[in-house]
Amino acid sequence: MRGYRAAWLPSDAVAGLMLAAIAVPEQLATARLAGFPPAAGLVAFLAGSLAYAAFGKNPYLSVGADSTIAPIFAASIAAIVGANGTQYASIAAVVAVAVGLILISASIARAGWIANLLSVPVVVGVLAGISVHIVIGQLPAFFGVASTSGSQLERLGQLVREAGSSNGFDIAIGASVFGITLLSSRVNERVPGALIALVGASLATKLGSLQLHGVEVLGAISASVPRVHLPALPTFDQAVAIVPPVLIVAAVCIMQTSAVARSFPISEDAEPATGSDYLAVGIGNAFAGLLGAFPVNASPPRTALVKQSGGASQGAALVAVAAVFATVLAASQLLAYVPESALAGILIYVATRIVRVRDIARIAKYSPRELHLFIIAVVLVVIVPIQTGMLLAIMLSLAHGVQMMMWPRSTELVNVPGTTIWWALRAEQNGVRVPGVLVFAPAAPVNFTNVAYIEDRLAALLAQSASHVRLLVIDASSVTDIDYTGSQAIQATIDRLRAQGTDVAVARLVVTHAQTAASRSGLLDKLGADHLFMSVDEAVRHFARP
Repeated sequence: MRGYRAAWLPSDAVAGLMLAAIAVPEQLATARLAGFPPAAGLVAFLAGSLAYAAFGKNPYLSVGADSTIAPIFAASIAAIVGANGTQYASIAAVVAVAVGLILISASIARAGWIANLLSVPVVVGVLAGISVHIVIGQLPAFFGVASTSGSQLERLGQLVREAGSSNGFDIAIGASVFGITLLSSRVNERVPGALIALVGASLATKLGSLQLHGVEVLGAISASVPRVHLPALPTFDQAVAIVPPVLIVAAVCIMQTSAVARSFPISEDAEPATGSDYLAVGIGNAFAGLLGAFPVNASPPRTALVKQSGGASQGAALVAVAAVFATVLAASQLLAYVPESALAGILIYVATRIVRVRDIARIAKYSPRELHLFIIAVVLVVIVPIQTGMLLAIMLSLAHGVQMMMWPRSTELVNVPGTTIWWALRAEQNGVRVPGVLVFAPAAPVNFTNVAYIEDRLAALLAQSASHVRLLVIDASSVTDIDYTGSQAIQATIDRLRAQGTDVAVARLVVTHAQTAASRSGLLDKLGADHLFMSVDEAVRHFARP
């Protein structure tokens, strides 16, 4: 609270109350998604909010139960404990503590670069796949039929077979809650449509005695104060089994926390304090585990709401925590009548918010090749068990990065008519070639992973030339580094080409690190100082034009 200004209090109070209005239905619903009693969602919100208020720097960032990570650890833990449901909560608490320790370590080690390991198409695909998991998981409650099990396709098939026994009251409640929440968000994000819909559904259920018509409700919500305690330690086999989901949830938390911090910076010119953000979210996870809850994460929509509502400091989160628990104490009897189908409607709405439609449209328009990555990521997360699908999606993203590095788009450059510019023009555009000259751009750092491919591309372009190439000019503007293997391969190519009557020059070796590497490895000596030029046009004019 050092430096807190009294003038901030009204803004923090308004933002905190708005945050609480969104958090109550969302945290209740996410706890259900995580396989926990509804009160656990409020405990998770308490842990995440207090930890971030104490250790975080961003005045807007909201931490609590999150629907992005809930299906991941819920499916993983269910697969580990099997029919022994009594261990579910303790394993989830251990996962939360472990995730917290990883995030704290990431903060200490300045490991924010981990967030960059996932490409945008893969991230968007993973989120879309998670949204499918959420929707399919909530459809039974939405339609008022028995819960399904098995793979997503099997669960969907079971749901279709059960469609004839759907409960009309549940469908009406779920659809109404979804519609009100969606409409309010379209009108004004600050309108607590989910809370309004939840209260309305609870009143309708209580006054209309809808339980007599088969509408399932949450039941009594405990208002007791949570206590700090160490969760029961898992067995060795269980500890080994939870390692993959712990790593996946930690990676998603790092990725999402980084994205939220960058999207809602403290000021326009301020760098996001990701180190303190990871630390705060990590402590929030550990605290949630010690309180018997489950992993927490930074929330994009709640953070956006705090900023839109004028939050000035972390005091908004403290106001929200107080308001949430005041609501539980004052309205616990009414909350007991919250229909399961109402929470399903909220979660289905949340699932629609997870899908980044604009990003999908941009990917489809500007990068058809990366659209395939998006589709594969969706299929992996949906078809196979979610924890396995997440691992495969991460591997897909890394493989995509390696593929781009190993097979760079090395190409021929041609002269733009009437200029001194040499450019990789498309087939439908006109370019000028100088007879006997080939201008080649590796378009990547040259190293052991890609030098063979670059040489193959060069050999193919030399073979396609209509006449003997007397001069090869290598445009090195994109060569940011050259390792020993790459340098030795280039020197061997220079020797071979010169023996065949093709001289070699290099232009635009502009990156200092690449210049140093080329000098130390003997590449510049092999090339010759008189074969190094500031521009492609200068090299071509020096050697090829009378």
